[in-house]
Amino acid sequence: MESSLKQALKKAKRKQALKIVIISIIVVLIALPTLYRVGNYFAAKSSTKLHDALFLHNEIAEPNIQIDSQVTSNSSMFGGNIVTNRSKNVDGYLVQWSTLTSSYDWIGSRIDTNELVPGFYFHGKESYEYDKQTKKKVATFYHPSIKKYSNDVPNDVRAISQMENYVAEAAISFDKPYTLKEIQEKIPDNLNIVWLYMASSITDESKGPTGMPVYGFDPSNSPKEAYNDFIKNLTKYNADAQDETVQEFLTTNKNKSFNEVKILGVMLTGQTQNFKALENKDFIRGASVGATSQIVPYITPEK
Repeated sequence: MESSLKQALKKAKRKQALKIVIISIIVVLIALPTLYRVGNYFAAKSSTKLHDALFLHNEIAEPNIQIDSQVTSNSSMFGGNIVTNRSKNVDGYLVQWSTLTSSYDWIGSRIDTNELVPGFYFHGKESYEYDKQTKKKVATFYHPSIKKYSNDVPNDVRAISQMENYVAEAAISFDKPYTLKEIQEKIPDNLNIVWLYMASSITDESKGPTGMPVYGFDPSNSPKEAYNDFIKNLTKYNADAQDETVQEFLTTNKNKSFNEVKILGVMLTGQTQNFKALENKDFIRGASVGATSQIVPYITPEK
């Protein structure tokens, strides 16, 4: 009698264990696809948001830098990377620029700010910014309201114009803000205005570069339309109103037409000898050379 009861209990336990195993398998089979779909949903949402953020940042805060391609890599249900290949157009010559590798996951995304912020080279009184991957010099803008920088504000115009058989880009910082019409009267027609420097933070730069971003846009096609897009992009970029520099610019210029808006500087590209016309001009506070490329017979400069 006792032996039969034990056997019955063992049989019941085996049935219960088998039932638990079967239920567990069914739960796993249901849960895995659900988890996969949910994971992919949140990862895709973060990926899309990161793509948009990278394009938006390029539109408003990357002087004369173009995105050649932007692709997702190492993608999984948990996240992945977005690789952004970039270059500069220097008067028709494409110059390699740093590649960004940004990441995303279920929680959010992270732009590759390490490569966005330039490196700083110091040697005695010599200092300049450089692109960390390509080691090419970065053209630096200087705000007219910042009176003291850690280094002397450079004027590379003469040095640029003495380079033979090259094309170059240069960040031209003005002594004071000007309208586009005033600028066009000052800049020779044989140089390209490829970026307008509109705003940046007024910070203490006397002890060293702070690495703060500059904001502006490419006016090449239609300056007025490009400016309207710039305002829309700035508003979107600063939707939470956390960037005081952007918010101040938007507030100051919200009721102005583009013809009235003041510009702090321009990025120019062209053949080096064409920069000679800018030597000793009073409206130029600083001129910082950036990417350069030697002219070759099979590529014709734009100007």
